[in-house]
Amino acid sequence: MQEGRLFKILYHLLNKGHATAPELAEKLEVSVRTVYRDIDALSEAGIPIYTETGRSGGIYLMSDFVLGKTMLSDKEKKELIAALQSLAITGDETYESGLLEKLSALFSAPAESWFEVDFSRWGNETRDRQFFELLKTAILKHRFVKLHYAGTSSAFTERKVQPVKLIYKSRAWYLNAYCLERQDYRLFRLSRILDCELLDEGMELVPPPQSQDTSAQKYTKYTFRFSKEATYRVYDEFGPEFVKRQENGDLLVNVWMPEDEWIIGFLLSCGTQVEVIEPVSLKGILADRAKKIYEKNKP
Repeated sequence: MQEGRLFKILYHLLNKGHATAPELAEKLEVSVRTVYRDIDALSEAGIPIYTETGRSGGIYLMSDFVLGKTMLSDKEKKELIAALQSLAITGDETYESGLLEKLSALFSAPAESWFEVDFSRWGNETRDRQFFELLKTAILKHRFVKLHYAGTSSAFTERKVQPVKLIYKSRAWYLNAYCLERQDYRLFRLSRILDCELLDEGMELVPPPQSQDTSAQKYTKYTFRFSKEATYRVYDEFGPEFVKRQENGDLLVNVWMPEDEWIIGFLLSCGTQVEVIEPVSLKGILADRAKKIYEKNKP
Protein backbone atom coordinates (compact mmCIF):
# COMPACT_ATOMS: atom_id res chain seq x y z
CA MET A 1 0.00 0.00 0.00
CA GLN A 2 2.75 2.46 1.00
CA GLU A 3 4.90 1.55 -2.02
CA GLY A 4 2.04 2.44 -4.33
CA ARG A 5 1.60 5.80 -2.56
CA LEU A 6 5.31 6.54 -2.77
CA PHE A 7 5.35 6.01 -6.51
CA LYS A 8 2.23 8.17 -6.94
CA ILE A 9 3.91 10.98 -5.02
CA LEU A 10 7.04 10.64 -7.13
CA TYR A 11 5.07 10.52 -10.38
CA HIS A 12 3.05 13.60 -9.34
CA LEU A 13 6.22 15.56 -8.59
CA LEU A 14 7.82 14.51 -11.87
CA ASN A 15 4.72 15.49 -13.80
CA LYS A 16 3.75 18.73 -12.00
CA GLY A 17 7.11 19.97 -10.73
CA HIS A 18 6.05 20.43 -7.12
CA ALA A 19 3.11 19.94 -4.72
CA THR A 20 1.90 20.87 -1.27
CA ALA A 21 1.32 18.35 1.51
CA PRO A 22 -2.44 19.12 1.72
CA GLU A 23 -2.70 18.69 -2.07
CA LEU A 24 -1.05 15.26 -1.94
CA ALA A 25 -3.09 14.28 1.12
CA GLU A 26 -6.32 15.01 -0.74
CA LYS A 27 -5.13 13.23 -3.88
CA LEU A 28 -4.04 10.11 -2.00
CA GLU A 29 -6.90 10.24 0.54
CA VAL A 30 -4.56 10.16 3.53
CA SER A 31 -3.62 12.60 6.28
CA VAL A 32 -1.01 15.36 5.88
CA ARG A 33 0.99 13.60 8.58
CA THR A 34 1.05 10.42 6.45
CA VAL A 35 2.27 12.45 3.46
CA TYR A 36 5.22 13.77 5.46
CA ARG A 37 6.06 10.24 6.61
CA ASP A 38 6.03 9.15 2.96
CA ILE A 39 8.31 12.07 2.04
CA ASP A 40 10.75 10.94 4.74
CA ALA A 41 10.61 7.38 3.35
CA LEU A 42 11.41 8.62 -0.16
CA SER A 43 14.31 10.66 1.15
CA GLU A 44 15.69 7.67 3.07
CA ALA A 45 15.45 5.62 -0.15
CA GLY A 46 17.81 8.07 -1.86
CA ILE A 47 15.26 10.18 -3.74
CA PRO A 48 16.49 13.84 -3.69
CA ILE A 49 13.25 15.31 -2.37
CA TYR A 50 13.02 18.47 -0.26
CA THR A 51 10.51 20.97 1.10
CA GLU A 52 10.40 24.76 1.08
CA THR A 53 8.37 27.01 3.36
CA GLY A 54 6.58 30.24 2.55
CA ARG A 55 3.87 31.31 0.11
CA SER A 56 5.52 29.61 -2.88
CA GLY A 57 6.80 26.70 -0.84
CA GLY A 58 5.96 23.04 -1.15
CA ILE A 59 7.52 19.67 -1.87
CA TYR A 60 10.08 19.44 -4.69
CA LEU A 61 12.49 17.07 -6.42
CA MET A 62 16.04 18.14 -7.24
CA SER A 63 15.98 19.54 -10.78
CA ASP A 64 18.69 17.16 -12.04
CA PHE A 65 17.00 14.01 -10.67
CA VAL A 66 16.81 11.16 -13.22
CA LEU A 67 14.19 8.55 -12.31
CA GLY A 68 15.69 5.77 -14.39
CA LYS A 69 19.00 5.73 -12.55
CA THR A 70 17.29 5.20 -9.20
CA MET A 71 14.31 2.93 -9.80
CA LEU A 72 14.20 1.44 -13.29
CA SER A 73 16.49 -0.71 -15.41
CA ASP A 74 17.24 0.16 -19.04
CA LYS A 75 14.79 -2.53 -20.16
CA GLU A 76 12.06 -1.19 -17.85
CA LYS A 77 12.62 2.35 -19.13
CA LYS A 78 12.18 1.24 -22.74
CA GLU A 79 9.09 -0.80 -21.89
CA LEU A 80 7.51 2.16 -20.09
CA ILE A 81 8.17 4.50 -23.01
CA ALA A 82 6.73 1.92 -25.43
CA ALA A 83 3.61 1.62 -23.29
CA LEU A 84 3.14 5.39 -23.33
CA GLN A 85 3.58 5.41 -27.11
CA SER A 86 0.79 2.86 -27.49
CA LEU A 87 -1.43 4.87 -25.13
CA ALA A 88 -0.95 7.98 -27.23
CA ILE A 89 -1.86 6.08 -30.40
CA THR A 90 -5.26 5.09 -29.00
CA GLY A 91 -6.28 8.74 -28.92
CA ASP A 92 -6.91 8.62 -25.17
CA GLU A 93 -8.16 12.08 -24.20
CA THR A 94 -6.62 11.77 -20.72
CA TYR A 95 -3.15 11.25 -22.17
CA GLU A 96 -0.86 14.23 -21.61
CA SER A 97 1.04 14.82 -24.85
CA GLY A 98 4.17 16.10 -23.09
CA LEU A 99 4.52 13.20 -20.66
CA LEU A 100 6.33 10.94 -23.13
CA GLU A 101 8.85 13.66 -23.93
CA LYS A 102 9.36 14.41 -20.21
CA LEU A 103 10.06 10.80 -19.32
CA SER A 104 12.34 10.36 -22.35
CA ALA A 105 14.40 13.31 -21.16
CA LEU A 106 14.44 12.12 -17.54
CA PHE A 107 15.49 8.63 -18.62
CA SER A 108 18.11 10.04 -21.02
CA ALA A 109 16.53 7.65 -23.53
CA PRO A 110 15.01 8.73 -26.85
CA ALA A 111 11.40 7.74 -27.57
CA GLU A 112 12.20 5.73 -30.68
CA SER A 113 9.05 5.16 -32.70
CA TRP A 114 9.63 1.53 -33.65
CA PHE A 115 5.98 0.47 -33.93
CA GLU A 116 2.53 1.87 -34.63
CA VAL A 117 -0.89 0.60 -33.58
CA ASP A 118 -4.13 1.88 -35.07
CA PHE A 119 -7.27 -0.01 -34.03
CA SER A 120 -9.61 2.06 -36.20
CA ARG A 121 -10.89 0.77 -39.52
CA TRP A 122 -10.10 2.38 -42.86
CA GLY A 123 -12.14 5.57 -43.21
CA ASN A 124 -13.68 5.18 -39.75
CA GLU A 125 -11.02 6.56 -37.43
CA THR A 126 -13.04 9.20 -35.56
CA ARG A 127 -16.06 6.98 -34.87
CA ASP A 128 -14.03 3.99 -33.71
CA ARG A 129 -11.93 6.07 -31.35
CA GLN A 130 -15.02 7.75 -29.91
CA PHE A 131 -16.51 4.32 -29.16
CA PHE A 132 -13.24 3.19 -27.61
CA GLU A 133 -13.12 6.26 -25.35
CA LEU A 134 -16.79 5.87 -24.35
CA LEU A 135 -16.35 2.20 -23.45
CA LYS A 136 -13.18 2.94 -21.51
CA THR A 137 -15.09 5.53 -19.49
CA ALA A 138 -17.89 3.04 -18.82
CA ILE A 139 -15.37 0.47 -17.56
CA LEU A 140 -13.52 2.86 -15.26
CA LYS A 141 -16.70 4.42 -13.85
CA HIS A 142 -18.73 1.17 -13.69
CA ARG A 143 -21.51 2.53 -15.90
CA PHE A 144 -24.05 0.84 -18.16
CA VAL A 145 -23.95 1.27 -21.92
CA LYS A 146 -26.77 0.82 -24.41
CA LEU A 147 -25.50 -0.97 -27.52
CA HIS A 148 -27.03 -1.29 -30.97
CA TYR A 149 -25.37 -4.47 -32.19
CA ALA A 150 -25.23 -6.40 -35.45
CA GLY A 151 -25.18 -10.03 -34.36
CA THR A 152 -25.06 -13.24 -36.33
CA SER A 153 -27.90 -14.49 -38.53
CA SER A 154 -28.83 -10.93 -39.58
CA ALA A 155 -29.96 -10.11 -36.04
CA PHE A 156 -29.89 -6.44 -34.99
CA THR A 157 -30.34 -6.12 -31.25
CA GLU A 158 -30.33 -3.46 -28.57
CA ARG A 159 -28.46 -4.52 -25.45
CA LYS A 160 -27.97 -2.89 -22.07
CA VAL A 161 -24.57 -3.99 -20.81
CA GLN A 162 -21.96 -3.04 -18.25
CA PRO A 163 -18.50 -3.14 -19.86
CA VAL A 164 -15.78 -4.93 -17.92
CA LYS A 165 -12.77 -5.09 -20.23
CA LEU A 166 -11.60 -4.26 -23.75
CA ILE A 167 -9.78 -7.19 -25.38
CA TYR A 168 -7.66 -7.31 -28.53
CA LYS A 169 -7.73 -10.81 -30.03
CA SER A 170 -6.81 -12.10 -33.49
CA ARG A 171 -6.63 -8.66 -35.15
CA ALA A 172 -9.97 -7.49 -33.71
CA TRP A 173 -11.19 -5.58 -30.63
CA TYR A 174 -13.82 -7.15 -28.37
CA LEU A 175 -15.81 -5.86 -25.43
CA ASN A 176 -16.28 -8.18 -22.46
CA ALA A 177 -19.47 -6.98 -20.76
CA TYR A 178 -22.23 -8.13 -18.45
CA CYS A 179 -25.46 -8.31 -20.46
CA LEU A 180 -28.63 -7.58 -18.48
CA GLU A 181 -30.78 -9.40 -21.03
CA ARG A 182 -28.78 -12.64 -20.75
CA GLN A 183 -27.83 -12.13 -17.08
CA ASP A 184 -24.33 -13.25 -17.96
CA TYR A 185 -21.03 -12.10 -19.44
CA ARG A 186 -20.76 -11.86 -23.23
CA LEU A 187 -18.17 -10.81 -25.83
CA PHE A 188 -19.14 -8.14 -28.37
CA ARG A 189 -16.96 -7.40 -31.37
CA LEU A 190 -16.37 -3.64 -31.55
CA SER A 191 -16.67 -3.50 -35.34
CA ARG A 192 -20.26 -4.81 -35.02
CA ILE A 193 -21.33 -2.11 -32.58
CA LEU A 194 -23.42 0.26 -34.68
CA ASP A 195 -24.04 2.78 -31.93
CA CYS A 196 -23.48 3.06 -28.19
CA GLU A 197 -24.70 5.39 -25.47
CA LEU A 198 -23.20 5.91 -22.02
CA LEU A 199 -25.86 5.69 -19.29
CA ASP A 200 -25.79 7.25 -15.83
CA GLU A 201 -26.52 4.05 -13.94
CA GLY A 202 -24.37 1.05 -13.09
CA MET A 203 -23.88 -1.65 -10.49
CA GLU A 204 -21.19 -3.58 -8.66
CA LEU A 205 -20.31 -6.75 -10.54
CA VAL A 206 -18.66 -9.98 -9.50
CA PRO A 207 -15.96 -10.52 -12.16
CA PRO A 208 -16.24 -13.72 -14.19
CA PRO A 209 -13.86 -16.59 -13.38
CA GLN A 210 -10.68 -16.47 -15.44
CA SER A 211 -11.51 -19.85 -16.97
CA GLN A 212 -15.02 -18.82 -17.99
CA ASP A 213 -15.76 -18.91 -21.72
CA THR A 214 -17.40 -15.50 -21.97
CA SER A 215 -18.11 -15.88 -25.67
CA ALA A 216 -20.42 -18.87 -24.97
CA GLN A 217 -19.56 -20.22 -28.43
CA LYS A 218 -19.31 -23.81 -29.57
CA TYR A 219 -15.96 -24.85 -31.04
CA THR A 220 -15.69 -27.16 -34.04
CA LYS A 221 -12.74 -28.92 -35.63
CA TYR A 222 -12.12 -27.73 -39.19
CA THR A 223 -9.84 -29.23 -41.81
CA PHE A 224 -9.17 -27.31 -45.03
CA ARG A 225 -6.90 -27.79 -48.01
CA PHE A 226 -5.72 -24.54 -49.61
CA SER A 227 -3.89 -24.27 -52.92
CA LYS A 228 -0.43 -22.72 -52.84
CA GLU A 229 -1.81 -19.54 -54.46
CA ALA A 230 -3.67 -18.84 -51.19
CA THR A 231 -0.56 -19.11 -49.00
CA TYR A 232 -0.61 -15.47 -47.90
CA ARG A 233 -4.27 -15.70 -46.90
CA VAL A 234 -3.71 -18.88 -44.92
CA TYR A 235 -0.97 -17.31 -42.80
CA ASP A 236 -3.04 -14.15 -42.40
CA GLU A 237 -5.70 -16.14 -40.55
CA PHE A 238 -4.02 -19.24 -39.06
CA GLY A 239 -0.90 -19.73 -36.96
CA PRO A 240 1.97 -21.78 -38.46
CA GLU A 241 1.34 -24.53 -35.89
CA PHE A 242 -2.02 -25.27 -37.56
CA VAL A 243 -0.63 -25.39 -41.11
CA LYS A 244 1.11 -28.35 -42.77
CA ARG A 245 2.67 -27.86 -46.20
CA GLN A 246 2.08 -30.70 -48.69
CA GLU A 247 4.55 -31.97 -51.30
CA ASN A 248 2.69 -30.23 -54.15
CA GLY A 249 2.69 -26.89 -52.30
CA ASP A 250 -0.88 -27.11 -50.98
CA LEU A 251 -1.50 -26.19 -47.36
CA LEU A 252 -3.45 -28.45 -45.01
CA VAL A 253 -5.03 -26.59 -42.08
CA ASN A 254 -6.35 -28.31 -38.94
CA VAL A 255 -7.86 -25.95 -36.40
CA TRP A 256 -10.54 -25.70 -33.70
CA MET A 257 -12.63 -22.55 -34.11
CA PRO A 258 -15.98 -21.16 -32.96
CA GLU A 259 -18.97 -21.90 -35.17
CA ASP A 260 -19.41 -18.44 -36.62
CA GLU A 261 -20.63 -16.74 -39.77
CA TRP A 262 -17.11 -15.41 -40.28
CA ILE A 263 -15.66 -18.77 -41.33
CA ILE A 264 -18.29 -19.15 -44.06
CA GLY A 265 -17.57 -15.70 -45.46
CA PHE A 266 -13.83 -16.30 -45.35
CA LEU A 267 -14.04 -19.60 -47.21
CA LEU A 268 -16.35 -18.14 -49.85
CA SER A 269 -13.87 -15.31 -50.39
CA CYS A 270 -11.17 -17.92 -51.14
CA GLY A 271 -13.23 -19.28 -54.05
CA THR A 272 -11.67 -22.28 -55.77
CA GLN A 273 -8.46 -21.98 -53.74
CA VAL A 274 -9.92 -23.93 -50.80
CA GLU A 275 -11.46 -27.38 -50.28
CA VAL A 276 -13.36 -28.25 -47.11
CA ILE A 277 -12.44 -31.70 -45.79
CA GLU A 278 -14.35 -31.53 -42.52
CA PRO A 279 -16.94 -31.01 -41.25
CA VAL A 280 -18.73 -32.45 -44.26
CA SER A 281 -21.86 -30.44 -43.45
CA LEU A 282 -19.95 -27.25 -44.21
CA LYS A 283 -19.55 -28.34 -47.83
CA GLY A 284 -23.30 -28.18 -48.34
CA ILE A 285 -23.56 -24.78 -46.66
CA LEU A 286 -20.87 -23.33 -48.92
CA ALA A 287 -22.41 -24.85 -52.03
CA ASP A 288 -25.82 -23.42 -51.15
CA ARG A 289 -24.38 -19.97 -50.46
CA ALA A 290 -22.36 -20.03 -53.69
CA LYS A 291 -25.48 -20.97 -55.65
CA LYS A 292 -27.44 -18.10 -54.13
CA ILE A 293 -24.60 -15.70 -54.93
CA TYR A 294 -24.63 -16.91 -58.54
CA GLU A 295 -28.39 -16.58 -58.86
CA LYS A 296 -28.29 -13.06 -57.47
CA ASN A 297 -25.45 -11.93 -59.73
CA LYS A 298 -25.82 -13.98 -62.90
CA PRO A 299 -25.89 -11.89 -66.13
